[in-house]
Amino acid sequence: MKICKSLEDLRQAKKLIHGKHGFVPTMGALHAGHFSLVKKAREENDFVSVSIFVNPTQFNQASDLENYPSSLEEDLAALKDLGVDLVFLPDFSTLYPDEYRFKISENDFSKKLCGHHRPGHFDGVLTVVIKLFHLMGAERAYFGEKDFQQLSLIRGMVEAFFMPIEIIAVPTVRETTGLALSSRNSRLSPEARDKASLLYEKLRSKSSDQQVLADLQKAGFDVDYVETIENRRFVAASIEGVRLIDNEVLP
Repeated sequence: MKICKSLEDLRQAKKLIHGKHGFVPTMGALHAGHFSLVKKAREENDFVSVSIFVNPTQFNQASDLENYPSSLEEDLAALKDLGVDLVFLPDFSTLYPDEYRFKISENDFSKKLCGHHRPGHFDGVLTVVIKLFHLMGAERAYFGEKDFQQLSLIRGMVEAFFMPIEIIAVPTVRETTGLALSSRNSRLSPEARDKASLLYEKLRSKSSDQQVLADLQKAGFDVDYVETIENRRFVAASIEGVRLIDNEVLP
């Protein structure tokens, strides 16, 4: 497994690419949800690359960025075991030589749901993703459905800019309680983790969005939104200061 930190390292390593190239962008602190993306990429491609970069431009709260978990040594060991060919580990100056003067913005769906509550979040997401797509040059990229708003926006960006890359969606991986796997789950106490399973239970219920929101607030969650769009219900709520998101197609 080749590890690249600079653009020159990446250019040299890309000479080894053969056949179909699948790419999985991540922010590290990898878990079974990330591994499902890597496994899917491994099944469908001859060459698999992964990036690990905690992207500061998508955080609208400095404390959230500071508290984002990191487990680089464990991540690299797991990726090697999964048969990844190349891992890209850029720093901020490598990906943002312009100091984020230039950015990608979307003016509709990115302003709703998480975008409404986290101004500028999706500008940062789309900007770093388009940079990574250009640098990696893969034919396919893999994203989880847990971040369905992000997935939709990235698909839209690829279509709008005629980018020669296929976006592959992979189903959300959940704990036995139904809680969607997230790097942020590691910051929850055992009690909060148990309570967080209520998100999935309420997400799938036949109750109205307003009733689900009220139920979650009563259970102690700080709720950003519960909203159904095109038969898919989205929720974002915090417990112990940890923000969790999820979504599910309604029956």
